[in-house]
Formats: sequence, C-alpha cells, structure tokens
Amino acid sequence: MSSSGTMPLAYQTSAASPDWLNKGDNAWQLTAATLVGLQSFPGLVVLYGGVVKKKWAVNSAFMALYAFAAVWICWVTWAYNMSFGDKLLPLWGKARPALNQGYLVGQADLPATVHYLADGRTIETPAAEPLYPMATVVYFQCVFAAITLILVAGSLLGRMSFAAWMLFVPLWLTFSYTVGAFSVWGGGFLFQWGVIDYCGGYVIHLSAGFAGFTAAYWVGPRARKDRERFPPNNILFTLTGAGLLWMGWAGFNGGGPYAANVVASMSVLNTNICTAVSLVVWTCLDVVFFKKPSVVGAVQGMITGLVCITPAAGVVQGWAAMVMGVLAGSVPWYTMMILHKRSRLLKHVDDTLGVIHTHGVAGLLGGILTGLLADPTLCALFLPVTNSRGAFYGGTAGGAQLGKQLAGALFIIGWNVAVTSIICVAINAVVPLRMTEDKLEVGDDAVHGEEAYALWGDGELYDVTEHVPRGAAAVAPVSTTPN
Repeated sequence: MSSSGTMPLAYQTSAASPDWLNKGDNAWQLTAATLVGLQSFPGLVVLYGGVVKKKWAVNSAFMALYAFAAVWICWVTWAYNMSFGDKLLPLWGKARPALNQGYLVGQADLPATVHYLADGRTIETPAAEPLYPMATVVYFQCVFAAITLILVAGSLLGRMSFAAWMLFVPLWLTFSYTVGAFSVWGGGFLFQWGVIDYCGGYVIHLSAGFAGFTAAYWVGPRARKDRERFPPNNILFTLTGAGLLWMGWAGFNGGGPYAANVVASMSVLNTNICTAVSLVVWTCLDVVFFKKPSVVGAVQGMITGLVCITPAAGVVQGWAAMVMGVLAGSVPWYTMMILHKRSRLLKHVDDTLGVIHTHGVAGLLGGILTGLLADPTLCALFLPVTNSRGAFYGGTAGGAQLGKQLAGALFIIGWNVAVTSIICVAINAVVPLRMTEDKLEVGDDAVHGEEAYALWGDGELYDVTEHVPRGAAAVAPVSTTPN
C-alpha cells in the first residue's frame, strides 16, 4: 500500500489490467517466448549461415528466416487451434483462426489440457488457465513451432529447392507438427495416457530429427564435392548462433510450466547443468579418439545436452540432469562419429547437419531417461497426474512410465516418417524437390543472386565466366593513355 492508503498503480485493476492478470507471470512468459524466438532469428539463422560451406551461407540462413515468417502466418490463421484448441480427433484439434480480439485479450484457457482418469470421464487435473491473456500463449507456442521447422531445415541445407521449401513449411506444420503437439501437449491421446514431454523432446526434437532425415532421403544428397568437403565458412558466427541457442533455452524450458514458479527455476538450472556436462563430455571424447578438440564438436555436444534435458527439465533432480548430460554427450557422439560410418542407411541419406543425431537420437534419449529419472514430487509440482514417476523411483507406475515413453516415441517417429514422405512426394509432383545441377555447382549466387561476403571489388559479385566483377565490362574505365 502507498502512504496515502491507496493501491499502488501497478496493482490496480482496469480493462487493460483485469484482476485475473498476474503481471509477473505475463512478463516472464512474454520474455520466455522472445528468448525462444531469438534462438531462431538471429540464432539459428546465424548458426546455419556460419556452419555451412561459404557458397551456401545465404541460402541456409534464408531457409531459416523464411520458415520463421511463414509459420507465423499459418499459426494464427489455423494451426494454433489444431495444436491446442478443442478436440477434433484424439490426435488433432479443430482448425480455426486465433485472430479475434475477444479471444486474444481474455484470460488464457486451454480446454484440451484437461486430464481425465482411466474411465475417460472423471477429471483428474482441470484445464490449465494461465494468469495472462490468450495472446501470450499463442505467441509462446508459435515460436516453438517455428524453431521446429528450422531444425528440419538443418537436414536439407545445400540442395533443396527454395520453392519446394516454401511449400514444405506450411504443409509439414499443418499435417505433422500440429498432430504431435496436440497428441502430447494439447490433451490428445498421449497426454491422456500420461506420456511426459516437459517442453519438447518429442514434439519438437524427435519430430525434427526424423522428419529432417526422411525429407533428406527424398530430396537426395548434396553435390558430391559438397558432401565430401563441407567446411564451415565462419566458426565465430557458428559460436554466436550457438550462444543465442544456449542462452535462449532459458525461455525454451523456463516457460514450460506457463508461470514464473519454482518449476521454471528448476528447469532452467537443470538445462544448464545438462548442457555443460554434455559439451565437456563430447569434447573429451573428441580429444581421446581424434586427438583434437573440435569447436564444431563442442557445439554439437551443447545441442545434444539442450535437447536431451528438454523432455525432463522440470521433473528431474540436479544430479539426474548431470547423469543425462553424460549420456547426451556420449550416445549421440557414438551414433554420429562411429555408428554413422558403419551404417549403410545413415551413410546413404545426406543429413547435412546430422539432425538425426543431435535432435532425433538426443530427443529419444531424453524421453527414455525421463521415464527412468522423473521425480514424483517434481512431477506433481509440474502437472498433478497420479503415479507420474520414473522407473528409478520404483513401483509398477515407474515401469509403466518407461513403457509409455517408449510407445510415445514410436508414435512420433512413425507419424513423422510417414507424413513427411507423403508431403515430399506431393511437392515433387508440383515443383522439383532438388535444385538443378548448375545451381548446386554455383550456390548462393545462382539461387539468390547474392553472396554472404564481399571478397573482391567493392561488394560486387564475381562473374565466373568473364573473370571480372559483374558490371565491370559494361562500365569500362576511361583510358588516360595519350594516343
């Protein structure tokens, strides 16, 4: 109270600050959403632009930028309610816009988050009703959808037709992402069954890993010399993008409980523990087996740590996060560095950035470890569903949880492989999935008429046929030599 006995202005209610609004929760959720958005743009835009061969820097960054924008349009027009709205099917919500002010400024209501007992009728956990407007929830969930498409792009860099990518983004969002989101988070059958995915190990990373790998199969490999030698064009840009990714993960996992509460704090701490351990373990393995610590390897270890902890961040203890970090830095390292070279399938499919390892394997690992290490007390703080516990904590419920995690993963993998294949075949009937050979040879200049770095002239593009800066022949210098 102020000295005059009136309520401080910050806490007074009005049409713009109704009594149900918790300003702390709203401020945190908007901040968390913005941090996740920064992971994509500029985070992954910069990381992709730096980690690929120089001739693909612009195209790779642009694929990420386009996906970020296109998802926004689809999300508010139909996809949000397919993911979090009223149930249409056990795995899908009803498509409808999220654009009306009456809907967006009212208190957030997630009708599909009601959890029922086994009889399917008795409510065990009521619908989530965050203490902020619906617009905040739509924003928060949109940036998650956007980063998923950008992660899929990581498997396709350096050869997918941009026109095909423009079609792929809305189709995959509509027919794949929304199904995973509704099934696991939006009240669908996996949610009702009790599958735990705290903040996207399945919905985002497992989906992106296997969808990207599947799409890479259909698009085909990069040009041979690109596949044989594909050095990063800018390691420092790669690290800049990686830094935005790591720090942005505070919003990624910290926003998971839809409130600025103790679960958010625990998840942010666990995220950093697991990621740091994973990075160090990956680096140590590089030193032991390859005799050199790799910066790109360290970034990969960082990513696998972030991905692995995501399905468990708010429901495991700190020591469990450390255990998960050890496994996140070693299991995907083995699949990428050892198994990949021995597997005919993995060698055949050209997954440009190894998304199947850094997101697919790491997401699956995190989901399984959640089934082992989820603490019953923390589970109850996050979402009070009876008998939610990892197998480590004993009882039939713990073993059942592990089984649910495995079954949930199989559904997500199967759906993404099937639907991504259908989408790619359908697109290829309209426009080629793959760039032409001459574009694959030249890269950014042929595809966009732009290049990432001005390495000659005054920012002019180089004409490889005339061996002069483009435009120089048309505007020749005036001769000053006397006749």
